[in-house]
Amino acid sequence: MWITSDKSQKAEALRVVLHFARGANIHLLARVDALKTQVWTWGVGPCSIVRMRKKESGESSPEKRMNIAPKTVDEYLSSVAEPARGVLAKMRTLIRAALPREATEIISYRMPAFKHKRVLVWFAAFKNHCSLFPTAAVIEQFKNELKEFTTTKGAVHIPIDKPLPAALIKKLVKASLEESEGKRHRRA
Repeated sequence: MWITSDKSQKAEALRVVLHFARGANIHLLARVDALKTQVWTWGVGPCSIVRMRKKESGESSPEKRMNIAPKTVDEYLSSVAEPARGVLAKMRTLIRAALPREATEIISYRMPAFKHKRVLVWFAAFKNHCSLFPTAAVIEQFKNELKEFTTTKGAVHIPIDKPLPAALIKKLVKASLEESEGKRHRRA
């Protein structure tokens, strides 16, 4: 595979290939022994530096690489495209109405959340839905009412193109608050 038979040049070429591949997120399998050095990409075949594309400058700015987290809920909402932004704004209002006045808005795990002594509920936008993250216990408690929604252990997926279930969201948030209060009383 290599033009040269000099082992030091092979080792240097291998180091360069691995360096470029790591930067381009190409997974390589390399084998080096006394007689030959070969480099393969998984499932692609022999690899050469010639076929690798160098990144254009500015293609990946530091902001894009770091994916800077929002500092406030308003900042998060401004970064979300419509129609999800409207759904999240309504969800925010419903959550706020179901919680005590002392509850505060925070960013936790890069998502908007409401906190009252501890984080009670998160909410976020995704490509095809918005999610409400009460807790696993709350989702389990309301599993019959949540049958028409896709759920995970800790989230309820609310489709963007359907009406927001206002009464159900309030119930979930209030149940999360009650669960939090119950945990606090058991510790005391």
